Amino acid sequence: MTFGADLAGKRVLITGASGGLGEHFARLCAGQGAKVAIAARRIELLEEMAPSLLEAGAEAVCPIQLDISDGAAIHACRAKSVEAFGGLDILVNNAGIAREGPALDQRAEDFDAVMGVNLRGVWLMAISCGRYWRDAGVPGNIINIASILGLRVGAGVASYTVSKAGVVQMTKALALEFARHDVRVNALAPGYVETDINREFFATEAGRKMISRIPMKRIGVLDDLNGPFSLLASDASRYMTGAIVPVDGGHLVSSL
Repeated sequence: MTFGADLAGKRVLITGASGGLGEHFARLCAGQGAKVAIAARRIELLEEMAPSLLEAGAEAVCPIQLDISDGAAIHACRAKSVEAFGGLDILVNNAGIAREGPALDQRAEDFDAVMGVNLRGVWLMAISCGRYWRDAGVPGNIINIASILGLRVGAGVASYTVSKAGVVQMTKALALEFARHDVRVNALAPGYVETDINREFFATEAGRKMISRIPMKRIGVLDDLNGPFSLLASDASRYMTGAIVPVDGGHLVSSL
């Protein structure tokens, strides 16, 4: 029996879908014929995106407003995605924020904001979906979007690094507990990937110096995530759980 990386008809919920990695994953799922629930704080951006996802091949699209730091909103988002599509197959736990600057200059409020979205929000969304799948007696699949900064450290983003390390351990812990309910939990750990937000930085001297430390000597592009994401999202990875998959051009194995 062969299982391919096919998402046709899969019902997918993607958080933080209004831009960056979340938007890219939404378009990737749409192109494979999935039903895509896109969730983010700015509902107007999601509504603008929806027609293009349908044109790309999505079987259906459901925009949902979500503040992932709000536990009640998380439950309502999951419930709405299930109602829209008659069920849920895959959660892409992507929403995240960062507060940059030296740790000694960060306020407690900055730390709390990062943890509230990157760790608490990811946890609550995973738990909400996990309970749904357990109670419904159906299989489920969670893809947490971590980072290589959850496995190594970088200067000036201490709270983000701590939060992503938490996501890495959360992925393993939930994989262990959820496996008995036929729910898989894996994580994608991107390295430095060029987006609209960081493109100018990578053109600077500091950015070029960072790229020089990547063994493959280039910055990642969004399409570099397509294969690993499709693997984790599809039945091709049906015997994978608790895995952390780096996509980083070899950055994690570079010499110190």
